[in-house]
Amino acid sequence: MPQAPTSVAAQATTPAREPSWRRHVLDLGPLLGLVLLCIAGTLLNGDFATWDNAMNVLTRTAFIGIIAVGMCFVITAGGIDLSVGSMAALIAGSMILLMNGLIPHVASPIAIVGLGMLAAVALGSVFGWAHGILITKGRIEPFIVTLGTLGIFRAFLTYFANGGALTLDGKLSEVYSPVYYGSWLGIPLPIWVFAAVAVAGIAVLNRTRYGRYVQAIGSNEQVARYAAVAVDRVKILTYVLLGVCVGIATLLYVPRLGSASPTTGLLWELEAIAAVIVGGTALKGGEGRVVGTVVGAVLLSVISNILNLTNIISVYLNAAVQGIVIIAVAFLQRGRR
Repeated sequence: MPQAPTSVAAQATTPAREPSWRRHVLDLGPLLGLVLLCIAGTLLNGDFATWDNAMNVLTRTAFIGIIAVGMCFVITAGGIDLSVGSMAALIAGSMILLMNGLIPHVASPIAIVGLGMLAAVALGSVFGWAHGILITKGRIEPFIVTLGTLGIFRAFLTYFANGGALTLDGKLSEVYSPVYYGSWLGIPLPIWVFAAVAVAGIAVLNRTRYGRYVQAIGSNEQVARYAAVAVDRVKILTYVLLGVCVGIATLLYVPRLGSASPTTGLLWELEAIAAVIVGGTALKGGEGRVVGTVVGAVLLSVISNILNLTNIISVYLNAAVQGIVIIAVAFLQRGRR
């Protein structure tokens, strides 16, 4: 009898082992696919293998990649979030309204931009917290909660923009633009931020007690409860973490165009979820791969880049390709937990 809690805890925190060959495929599959795609892209168009194109691909990947790192935690814990694109749009619009509104009251444009960036992260965390509360305390399925907020977020942005676009003040835009267009050591700043978020995600998921709890809950929530894991608290924190990631991605995205419209962030949720599952994270939860998620995000961007450079199919079908990838990987993951 005294050994029972230890046994339960072990079950809750240790994912079921898969055959070694399958684990190798899951670990190396996305990377091998990326390598093959890069070879194919180089053969199809010489411009693909240039430094400028590589930096362009990685910079555009940064937004989705940062969100996908947060999404990896949510899916690993057995959840889902369909609202991240709409959330990013509302955060972007709120940032612009706030920063434009502060112009008469704050003399320093740098301070205004800094406050706007802090507001983006704060809003993301609040939205994520609201999702977590509704899902855990309200006992509502994540799919339903985030499907509802998907419409709510984008509707509010459309209302604030009066159906058009919200544009950042010109002087603030000049101060803010280096956040997206600037570089350090020849590498654009969004790539550095993406790398930092990815490294932090890897460390938290694989090297901390919280990361083990996230995987335990996704593997078997009831057993995790028996092992005295604070399931509700961990779930709420995963959604807060995802909201923070959405806020970081948005504060990098706003200086790119200096505006927000009802189409901002459209289909970002599809791309983020695709990156996570292509990277090897189980759709049913229980085991997450942040490294694979990063590779998956880059892989999807490379596919879009190759399609843009070669015109094999219309660029308007990029979302269709991503949808096919999601379905194919889900098919391959049948029964996996």
